[in-house]
Amino acid sequence: MIANVISGVIAFQPALPYATGGTITSDASFWYHTFTGSGTFTPSKALTCDVIVIAGGAGGGYDRAGGGGAGGFLYQTGRSASNGVGYTVTIGGGGAGATTYAAGGTGSNSVFDTITGLGGGGGGSPNPGAQNGANGGSGGGGGGQLVGTGGTKTQGNSGGATGYGNNGGVGSGIPASFGALGSGGGGGSGAAGGAGLDPGTGAGGGSGGAGGVGLTNSTINTLNAFGAATSTGQLSGGNYYYAGGGGGGTNASTNPGAGGLGGGGAAGNSGQPTGYAGTTNTGGGGGGGNGGLGVGGAGGSGLVIVRYAK
Repeated sequence: MIANVISGVIAFQPALPYATGGTITSDASFWYHTFTGSGTFTPSKALTCDVIVIAGGAGGGYDRAGGGGAGGFLYQTGRSASNGVGYTVTIGGGGAGATTYAAGGTGSNSVFDTITGLGGGGGGSPNPGAQNGANGGSGGGGGGQLVGTGGTKTQGNSGGATGYGNNGGVGSGIPASFGALGSGGGGGSGAAGGAGLDPGTGAGGGSGGAGGVGLTNSTINTLNAFGAATSTGQLSGGNYYYAGGGGGGTNASTNPGAGGLGGGGAAGNSGQPTGYAGTTNTGGGGGGGNGGLGVGGAGGSGLVIVRYAK
């Protein structure tokens, strides 16, 4: 607090943040600058910061297709920021859901200064040449019928921050004439996407793989503080999750893959053939389309948050 003497009475003015940029919130100990769109972070004094960078999630594939991979997630503590220097922030958009027999669109990168989060890889489709999930921050799920492989995670450490991502799940390999097909879920920042199951093993005749779960405070113990102070992430069971994978699609009407906690979209179903979109500003992957020419869900856009002590 800052003391101000007015007519002999000491009044206290609330402390002000030590930087500009983004949406500014606080808790008892920290200031938080949340960027949901591109901008600049500019300190008014030398700061030591904690930073999370999340890239855009990928789109799901078309027609009983793989879920989109989550955007790459990066985290750094103790990062120095200099007085008066403007640090560029870029927020990656989510990839488009596939509308033809092709993999879903790759998410776009997010950047804070020298830290780069890599966009998620799109989910594969049940079509030769496009059945494999695409590589990305987290990989997309493989399409069913042709045993599409899950995409490989490409997110590594960047600019002093530790990177997180996982592979997409594999699709099942039963030919269409034998019944329902399950495609793989997209990888999440906290776990790989689930495998699609064929009619012999999937409950009710084929199941889409679940999207990989995103990161929460079990891995990074400050994520709950980031989520509570900034109203970001997906809140579940008292924990805030980020960058979950999209669920894998299926021909079955009742067994679409669930989206991974952290904004991953569920796969389409008989009543909603289009895969569900990843949640905005979580980096979640979009769900795969349902059998019957379902369009893939779009990936969720990325996010950058910077915090420093009051």
